[in-house]
Amino acid sequence: MGMLSEERSNGSSMKQRASGKVLFDMVCTHLNLVEGDYFGLELQDHRKMAVWLDHLKPIAKQIRRPKQCVLRFVVKFFPPDHAQLLEELTRYLFALQIKYDLACGRLTCNDSSAALLVSHIIQSEIGDFEETQCRQHLLNNSYIPDQMALIDKIMEFHHKHVGHTPAVSDFQLLEVARRLEMYGVRLHPAKDREGSKLSLSVAHTGVLVFQGHTKINAFNWSKVRKLSFKRKRFLIKLRPDLNQSAYQDTLEFMMASRDCCKVFWKICVEYHAFFRLFEEPKPKPKPVLFSRGSSFRFSGRTQKQVIDFVKDTEFKKIPFERKHSKVQCNSNSPLPSLRSQVPKESAKCAARERSSSPAKHHWKEPALVSAEDSPALRNRASPSSQRNGREDRHEEGGRATLSSSRHQAAEPLNTEPVSGSPRLLGAAQGMVNGQRHANGVGHSPDGPQPSPLTSPLLNDAATRTDDEDEARRKRFPTDKAYFVAKELLTTERTYLKDLEVITVSFQSMLEKEEATPDSLKNVILSNFEPLYKFHTGFLREVEQRLALWEGRSNAHIKGDYQCIGDVMLKNIQGIKQMAAHLQKQSEMLLELEKACRASRKLEGLCRDFELQKVCYVPLTVFLLRPLHRLLHYKQILERLCKHYPPAHADFRDCRAALADVSEMVTQLHSSMVKTENYQKLLELKKDLIGTDNLAAAGREFIRLGCLSKLSGKGLQQRMFFLFNDVLLYTSRGMTATNQFKVHGQLPLRGMTIRGSEDEWGVPHAFTLVAQRQSVVVAASSLSEMEKWMEDIKTAAEQAETSNGLTSELMASSMNDHKFLEDSALEPESEDDLSASRSSLERQAPHRGNTMVHVCWHRNTSVSMVDYSMAVENQLSGNLLRKFKNSNGWQKLWVVFTNFSLFFYKTHQDDYPLASLPLLGYSVTIPTESENIHKDYVFKLHFKSHVYYFRSESEYSFERWIEVIQSATSGRGAVSSREEAQAH
Repeated sequence: MGMLSEERSNGSSMKQRASGKVLFDMVCTHLNLVEGDYFGLELQDHRKMAVWLDHLKPIAKQIRRPKQCVLRFVVKFFPPDHAQLLEELTRYLFALQIKYDLACGRLTCNDSSAALLVSHIIQSEIGDFEETQCRQHLLNNSYIPDQMALIDKIMEFHHKHVGHTPAVSDFQLLEVARRLEMYGVRLHPAKDREGSKLSLSVAHTGVLVFQGHTKINAFNWSKVRKLSFKRKRFLIKLRPDLNQSAYQDTLEFMMASRDCCKVFWKICVEYHAFFRLFEEPKPKPKPVLFSRGSSFRFSGRTQKQVIDFVKDTEFKKIPFERKHSKVQCNSNSPLPSLRSQVPKESAKCAARERSSSPAKHHWKEPALVSAEDSPALRNRASPSSQRNGREDRHEEGGRATLSSSRHQAAEPLNTEPVSGSPRLLGAAQGMVNGQRHANGVGHSPDGPQPSPLTSPLLNDAATRTDDEDEARRKRFPTDKAYFVAKELLTTERTYLKDLEVITVSFQSMLEKEEATPDSLKNVILSNFEPLYKFHTGFLREVEQRLALWEGRSNAHIKGDYQCIGDVMLKNIQGIKQMAAHLQKQSEMLLELEKACRASRKLEGLCRDFELQKVCYVPLTVFLLRPLHRLLHYKQILERLCKHYPPAHADFRDCRAALADVSEMVTQLHSSMVKTENYQKLLELKKDLIGTDNLAAAGREFIRLGCLSKLSGKGLQQRMFFLFNDVLLYTSRGMTATNQFKVHGQLPLRGMTIRGSEDEWGVPHAFTLVAQRQSVVVAASSLSEMEKWMEDIKTAAEQAETSNGLTSELMASSMNDHKFLEDSALEPESEDDLSASRSSLERQAPHRGNTMVHVCWHRNTSVSMVDYSMAVENQLSGNLLRKFKNSNGWQKLWVVFTNFSLFFYKTHQDDYPLASLPLLGYSVTIPTESENIHKDYVFKLHFKSHVYYFRSESEYSFERWIEVIQSATSGRGAVSSREEAQAH
């Protein structure tokens, strides 16, 4: 594209009355650019002033002499964080803009910063450092004024970038540039009331005032009430500031002409709308008689709309050429995790699939197809998977992804359709800058990961008809008690597999590690081994009883074996004899945490264990499975007792077993609540950076979720964590660990809360007033706002009466910088500039699809009450799955736990092939128009992603809907197929 694209307009290529948007979209189409909204076409008008091509006006009115007019395709909106640029191509174009601004002297900085910027540029252009080549290249090419004096410094920096691909170099270049005071600044000459020469500029934060190249003032958007101009005067009207005695309502600046004022006013309007609004402002109705003032308005998508669009839309990958680079992009080099996009559906791939070409590597959303079932997908692997020594498959919505572990967050990025799979080409085909186009656009192999929420791909190889299953299902008993007993069987199989994770996999790891204290080995071995042995026998008895019930073993045997109460009573009484083991669960958590604190090596081994395929949920969750299993037995027995009439032969045994298990649950309830809370604090501790003593005695977790925080930079996505004494707010770290960095804390004692939608003009906004500061946040929906306000208000009231728990959670090293994100000024220093170079080199692997990341990507929240419900609502069994545009149904073993569906080929598999987090999804019944002519089918859908699942009976159909609704956005239970269709 050249340093910057310069195109001579050609009036004959489009209609004479075509608007500026038509031409702009043609340019984006030509570049295969999806995130084109950050750019604009710049030209000189008849007054020789640089102006932006107006998208709404006809081109003929803006360009009087087309053959002599040069349009320059340049960056128009500079975001505060380049991680918000989701495509590699977009970052490449931004890097070209930085390169141009450096060369022309517009981007000024100190010598060290300039040398560091140039070193990233030449790393992208010529590759790894070689002294002779590097020196000769710098002698032949000028990147900054007075470059000769800095050649040695540039080469010194270049030597440190070995292994960086062009994509990584672009990322690091933008990381350095965004910290500079003049980044994205376009100066407009002006004077103040005293006649002093100044310059005005606009940025994502608001209006800036410069004297020379030094920023002397900044007016954040939150402080600006109105911007206007009158003749040569540019006016900024401010909101009242009660903290200042000498308050000035209106600031006035003189510019060279009315046209200069109008040009600057227009770009201010566009910057404010692009960065501050959720959606494009609607046009005002035309006045009947006459108009007053300018009718100009921002036209196009806002930044939020652009990000949401790219996250939620699938594209066909279109490669682009780096005309200034002699280096071929090698996707094996890792990029910083720009977006660990959402939760994910993660599928695993065998190590033999590593033979894929580097050019085919993509970071995308998770998937449901195994490597064996989908040969067409085997040639894709993520850089992170290669670093960790294995490849795991993720697919979703037609995107195939290989991830380093089941816990790594999958995010929708690149969406290259699988060859020969026409159903992938629908929504993914040809979207350019948000418009449909024949060629389509994708994300770069080295690009960031998007939000984990699309749908798993069903490969044709895995599609099958299910006539045999249907015939077999018709031979099964129809009594509801049989299906309740079958639920006991399927969930017991999953429970035994979970026990194996501890007794086999984790126990063997501990035995090999010398640093493991004997107390930890003994408490796990002595409690889990007896449980595993007991439940192995229990499962065998249930399998035998179900075989007799179904008539598979002895078809002549009738009703004597069509019951399950006697088996339940016998084994529940056996579990009562093992109550001492169940009471040791909290002791195991404490021993494990104590051992990890004492040994860094053991802590690392536990972290690595959580990255293994068998550990599909956090390790601490497995340790609590025996307690949660009692709740499942209680629910199953309650359903049986409710179903049976008192005179039924099985009723007495079921009622006796229910009494025994209810007694155990009551005895263990108090310790179970405390243990679950402690387990949740330990889990959150792994997701947070910058906290001290999170799992302190007396601290209770209440809610976590995503809110938009209003600051000087506008609305910024933040992750909030509510405890019974403090509210933390964090941002997602730009590191390989995918952890969340704490920015600040608000003590609950003395906190008040009020709605503030009208005050700030932001939907679902409310203000938190703490002792030392106030914070304005906005929820994604009315229901989310109500949940947060209710929980915070209740917690604040309880904090007033509590005592003894300190609210100081932030690490001392973090406290000094906790409000840095709200500062409009980011100081430029060599330490800051070099930090990005080493941040990726020191980080350890980390789970990326924990519930915290799911909430981040789906912009929602989860409370401790939701977690408590989730441990009760667990289910396993066979389901038939179908995608929206596929013909056949695929049989899968499905496990619902931890707000997610995990997919296996059979119940004997040791680890899932894929997973689908359900937060944000809705569960409904297919309509007639969807042509699903089968019984017991329910639909899961999230935005454009749709799955159909088919169960074997009305009972299992109702149970799946019941448990899934406990984790999705829907809360109303659907009791039967007939009732659901009536809605």
